[in-house]
Amino acid sequence: MNVSLPIKNIHAREILDSRGNPTLEAEVVVENSVTGEMACGRASVPSGASTGQFEAVELRDGEVRYFGLGVRKAVANVNTKIRDVLLKQDASCQRRIDELILGCDGTQNKENLGANACLGVSMAVARAAAEALHMPLYQYLGGIHTVELPIPMMNILNGGKHADNTVDLQEFMIAPMQAENFTEGLRVCAEVYHNLKGICKEKGLSTGVGDEGGFAPNLPDAEAVLSLIVEAVQKSGFTPGHDIKIAIDAAASELYDKKAGRYFFPGESKMKGQQIYRDTEEMISYYEKLAGQFPLFSLEDGLDEEDWDGWQKLTRRLGERLQLVGDDLFVTNVKRLSAGIKLHAGNAILVKVNQIGTLTEAFAAVRLAKENGFKTIISHRSGETEDAMIADIAVAVNAGQIKTGAPCRTDRVAKYNRLLRIEEELYQR
Repeated sequence: MNVSLPIKNIHAREILDSRGNPTLEAEVVVENSVTGEMACGRASVPSGASTGQFEAVELRDGEVRYFGLGVRKAVANVNTKIRDVLLKQDASCQRRIDELILGCDGTQNKENLGANACLGVSMAVARAAAEALHMPLYQYLGGIHTVELPIPMMNILNGGKHADNTVDLQEFMIAPMQAENFTEGLRVCAEVYHNLKGICKEKGLSTGVGDEGGFAPNLPDAEAVLSLIVEAVQKSGFTPGHDIKIAIDAAASELYDKKAGRYFFPGESKMKGQQIYRDTEEMISYYEKLAGQFPLFSLEDGLDEEDWDGWQKLTRRLGERLQLVGDDLFVTNVKRLSAGIKLHAGNAILVKVNQIGTLTEAFAAVRLAKENGFKTIISHRSGETEDAMIADIAVAVNAGQIKTGAPCRTDRVAKYNRLLRIEEELYQR
């Protein structure tokens, strides 16, 4: 029996993200051609603060309201142009749907319609189709291959653009390497998180949190941060480097001073009373030093997004020891990932669906990475919503790893809780 799911209506609205800034939410209504049942899929689009210059364009209004960050133009594009193109199309043909959206936009970087408009509809179509077929979203997207729950790379300390503190590197994360399942891994990470809070209190450090829920104390440098995390791991009764390993997102493009041709560390400079600059060689040596002193397993955006030569050198020096993740470097873009594979720059990709604008393109990046031995990590953004679709995506593509913040704030915890439910469905039925 052939089942088609014609799209009956598409509607978008402006909502708020986790930073109180506007973002776009889309709704798609479809009809099951066999049963006649109507189903609705809803999806909301996240937004980043530390964004790569090669990301698809997020359309903002540039008006007085919301300090120029309104998304009424993107909403209007959904409710007119995209709606007109997609009405009556079969929602079960995701690739065709996304091709029509891309054709409607007509640019490489979605600057006409806005990547936020494109992605909101792309995701909502997938969710509507899954609802109409009475299937879990991860199963609809991944079929019979949905077998692997991701290891959480849990953010527990924020810096850089994600926090108002002196920590220059953007994220410090922990991963439960020996946990028997996702549920146990989440518990392990949450206990370390709470013990880190207690240690910060004891030391008179701030326990306020950054954009992604990690603590944001003032600390002099990365060594001080990593020492604090190791202390929290040990206090929790776990062994650093065995039970738990540490990941860093340096977000180095945010530190790069183009005029100086070096990386400037403003927080470290302030804490140490002198200007701290590092060139590419010094950055690589710095990471080698950190990897030698602490149980690191992953380094994201260790160098600037345009420093391909530096990334090649970084990969030669540390590629056997660390997972070297391209976020700003690859921006979930098949063309940039292909260049990285060819040049041996990095060995893993961070996948953020809003960097590219459609599910089809994001899945293509995952597929290319896996075919070439690159690790894949599905990721949230610093400006999130309660939409937990990335949890389903991580399971659908067997990504193996997920970044979705601290066990703090509903916009982050929603993804963890969704994964708990998925694990129960997959393994306890």
